[in-house]
Amino acid sequence: MLPATAVFHFPWEIKSGAVQEGEAVRTFGRLVCYQPEESKATLSAQHASKEHNVVIHTLFVEPFNPIIGAQYVVLGEIENAEGVGVMVRARVLNCVDGVNVALLQKAINEQRSFFRERECKQHDAAQPADAT
Repeated sequence: MLPATAVFHFPWEIKSGAVQEGEAVRTFGRLVCYQPEESKATLSAQHASKEHNVVIHTLFVEPFNPIIGAQYVVLGEIENAEGVGVMVRARVLNCVDGVNVALLQKAINEQRSFFRERECKQHDAAQPADAT
């Protein structure tokens, strides 16, 4: 059986604790720091005039050529690390420099809207019709 698909989460949602430990996630951000000796990278994204940082555990994607300041998309699992808090254990870490972040955020919101609408339709279709 395949694992569940990783849902896109914004960095501020990950930091707020909206995602449970062990859950697969996709997120994005600008690489602001890389510590190869600790296999850690920090992605940053801005939301509502505040910077939100997400720590990425990079052991499974090393070696990679980090480009500080470039945009990255990461696919991995959430874990709680002592001294760090919420961290994403990366399975895939791709440089997507040049991506339009505002458009990506809009696409994520549209996808969420589509999935909610589809769930409602499936739920409604599963309900038996009243016999009169």
